[in-house]
Amino acid sequence: MGLGAFARAHTAVFTEDAMLVAGDFEWGIVGVTQRSDSVARQLAPQEGLFTVSERGANAAPLRVVSSIVEAISGRDNPELVVARIAAPATKIVTLTITEKGYGFDPQTRTLDLHDPEVQADLTGRPPVTAIGQIVRGLQQRATAGAGPVTVLSCDNLPANGILTGTLVRNFAAALPATESGPLVAWMRGNVTFPSTMVDRMVPATTPGDLAAVEHELGVQDEAAVVAEPFKQWVMEDNFAAGRPRWEDAGAVFSDDVAAWESAKLRLLNASHSMLAYLGLLAGKETISDAVAVQPFRTACRRMMLEEALPSITLPAGLDGEQYCDQVLRRFANPALGHTTAKVGSDGSQKVGLRLLTTVRGTLDAGRAPRWAALAVAAWMHHVAGTLETDLNDPLAAELNAALPAARDAHSMVPALLGFRPIFDQDLAGNKAFRDLLLHWYRIIETNGPDGLGNEIHHG
Repeated sequence: MGLGAFARAHTAVFTEDAMLVAGDFEWGIVGVTQRSDSVARQLAPQEGLFTVSERGANAAPLRVVSSIVEAISGRDNPELVVARIAAPATKIVTLTITEKGYGFDPQTRTLDLHDPEVQADLTGRPPVTAIGQIVRGLQQRATAGAGPVTVLSCDNLPANGILTGTLVRNFAAALPATESGPLVAWMRGNVTFPSTMVDRMVPATTPGDLAAVEHELGVQDEAAVVAEPFKQWVMEDNFAAGRPRWEDAGAVFSDDVAAWESAKLRLLNASHSMLAYLGLLAGKETISDAVAVQPFRTACRRMMLEEALPSITLPAGLDGEQYCDQVLRRFANPALGHTTAKVGSDGSQKVGLRLLTTVRGTLDAGRAPRWAALAVAAWMHHVAGTLETDLNDPLAAELNAALPAARDAHSMVPALLGFRPIFDQDLAGNKAFRDLLLHWYRIIETNGPDGLGNEIHHG
């Protein structure tokens, strides 16, 4: 579920590699698009085949991936999606639907039962939300005796397996009692929700990328994806009905996925967001352009080393400083063209997970979250300076409604700190954090990128 570029360059590649190494060709992927049917339309005439073009040092040759056997538009064919989830042959349902695809309240980490789409799915219409489709598929499995199944979240969410299980159970519990009771009981013994951590930089494919693939491959590929050579997948080995031998393709099975995901969210993902908002402020189009600005690179590195690393527990075998250096090298890969606009999208869904966790951890340790606050202030400035129609965020209208008429630091910072979907009351009321936000926001609005660079350099 979620057939974007990341799923094709990550899950589909790991799955094909596992089959090739193990010689087990019994697996295949039924891909489901969520918000748009474009990928399904691209893959259908190609029988699921698509190209992965690696870019950067140690890039592998162009490859055509064949692990996707069917592509379905989830919006246009919801009943077919439910039927595929319910099919006895289906053993695993993976999700790469981004944070906002889960429809949950970030404060309570429960399903937003007031969402109109969730409400409509609960009434019995062919479901269009991912959680609704999963639950209806599980319901059909239970009725038909189709056997156990694993639901495997592959999105950048803390404890994504626990969260997904919670949301599925929330939806099931909201059904009429005659349906919810038997379903919840069946799920308890037949469905598992392992947690995972995924990593690969996969920028949006451009017309130039498609032309380059066509030139090298000799045939047209409308569904080609571009990716960096690096890829990583860490997961709990808690599968209800079997799985491909992903470890043969380099996946890591661990009992401490939380430590891996925390490192990625608060080092790599947090830095990605910081560079996106600083880059947008300075008119930089790509992440590689942003990280090439020495003060921005410095701020990023200092946030990781001085604030994030001291407030997390690293998994065994991961060297923190080496990981931070690797993150910055990966960001500097100019071949990826990862845009600041794309990375900076959906900020309301990302700021809390990626940055505010480090802000809280640093404050709790009695230290000032100077660099994480810079990233948050840069996001605030981005929101303040972007028209609602241009702000790529699911809460764009709500954010715009929260903005004051005056856009100076003393008006903007308190207004956005009062935006409860992102900032809780304790954090919003923390004077040290508020003062840091005011400090950075004033410098951004008064002195611009050059003045900000000087402040970072002397900070």
